Amino acid sequence: MTFEISKLIIPTDPGIYLMKDTDGTIIYIGKAKNLKNRVKSYFNKNQNYKTQKLVENISDIEFVLTDNESEAFLLESNMIKKYRPRFNIELKDQQRYTYLRISDEKYPRLLVSRRTRDGKFLGKGKTFGPFTQGSSKLLTIGALRKAFQIRICKTLPKKVCLEYHLGNCEGPCEFKDAQERYSKHVQALQDVLKGKNQTQIFIKKLEEEMQQAAELQQFERAKDIRDTLIRLGSLQTKQKMEYVENSDEEYFGVIIQDQSATVMNFRMINGVIRDSDKFFYDLVGDNSFSNFLYQYYSTHKIPKFVMVSELPENQKLLESLLSEQSGFDVKILTPSRGKKKEIINLLLKNIKLIHSKGGNPGLVELKEILGLHVIPNIIECFDVSNHGEDFAVGSMSRFIGGIPNKDGYRKFKIKTVSGRDDFAMIGEIIKRRYYALLEENSQLPDLIVIDGGKGQLGSAVKSLESLGLNLPCISLAKENEEVYLPKHKNPIVIPKYKASLKILQHARDETHRFGVAYNRTIRKNQIK
Repeated sequence: MTFEISKLIIPTDPGIYLMKDTDGTIIYIGKAKNLKNRVKSYFNKNQNYKTQKLVENISDIEFVLTDNESEAFLLESNMIKKYRPRFNIELKDQQRYTYLRISDEKYPRLLVSRRTRDGKFLGKGKTFGPFTQGSSKLLTIGALRKAFQIRICKTLPKKVCLEYHLGNCEGPCEFKDAQERYSKHVQALQDVLKGKNQTQIFIKKLEEEMQQAAELQQFERAKDIRDTLIRLGSLQTKQKMEYVENSDEEYFGVIIQDQSATVMNFRMINGVIRDSDKFFYDLVGDNSFSNFLYQYYSTHKIPKFVMVSELPENQKLLESLLSEQSGFDVKILTPSRGKKKEIINLLLKNIKLIHSKGGNPGLVELKEILGLHVIPNIIECFDVSNHGEDFAVGSMSRFIGGIPNKDGYRKFKIKTVSGRDDFAMIGEIIKRRYYALLEENSQLPDLIVIDGGKGQLGSAVKSLESLGLNLPCISLAKENEEVYLPKHKNPIVIPKYKASLKILQHARDETHRFGVAYNRTIRKNQIK
């Protein structure tokens, strides 16, 4: 059924518009100085293919009025974060901001603090951050735990473990003196997490304690303090780098190709490229370089100068919004000569290299067919191989760029499920895999594939939700090669000739092969 725009009363005020599908789900949010003119333009015949796809899915449009275009810009950005419509730009860069949590336990642990889609933090305790990607790599949980002697065990044991013997924990589980000191370690950790200046204060205090311990001939204590100072050395250095005053420039190159934009950036610190990222978005509706930049700087540190290969539309409005947000004047410029121009040229050269490789057309197809926000460059696929309770195993293959990454394959011996319950087994291995990745603060996949039908998919999604994750997850049923999506009644049937289906089949077959081989090994060992 075609949406009849002529029957809709559209205001001429500035504001935002929320486009919905037949289920009432918001699929696109845009802004406009004049809502009537902008919304009607979607229904012209000369739209690109991707905008036509959006229009075909519209069943209703809702409006929210604002006083001016600036307010519409802000509201649009906030609403996109809240509803995450599938046709809008959504930057997959939340891993660049890390929050850490000190748990609410008798002997607290240091964990990565996860958030729900609406921004609420999961778990009890005190949350610190955000730490940018650069600092989170250096303020790693492992280094901090060791430096401050923070336990890593999920359940407090009765006797000390390997971490005690490695000198990473004083053993509050067993020793009374360690229990008495533990709160001081936690307080010192909190002081450092609160701000960069506290690190230097804490180091000075430790140096004094080490000197005292040496004078009192407490050489073991002095050695422990020295080890802690060594661990904190790189942390202190990198914190200084993260907060240098000179890091006030960021560079962006953008190239449009096939109704999609590829953006690459360089972050400069002391005139040296310290960080780089690639982003992709479709040219649907109002999706533009200007929108991209505003979304990007809603979760990144704003520099004084944003150097770009081409000026975004609404340049002055964007400069004004970023200046207000940062508290200082922000300029968006296109360098025309010198070193700055060379950096922009280097960015464009890199993007052209990406395009020349062509990427994997099957992955681009998958993004379109499944309605994903990003091209699924990293795919993890799961299966269970069940030959009785003693031989039940799970397996996972990992594909990067559409090809197997065998170093990333994983196998699981089923631990918590008795009987031949494939649904529960899938739930177990999904939970174990992504609990481990969250604990390690490791990169999560762009797409999870389950070998099976609706039941297996439902069990996998339930496990992901229990971890506070909302990763794209589908299942591939063997019988008719049907693809099931969460909250969709009917499966998707991808034509057999499509490269996208071949990638899914390859991932599924690899997972099955790997699982069967592991199962066979276990059975052979059992017979021996």
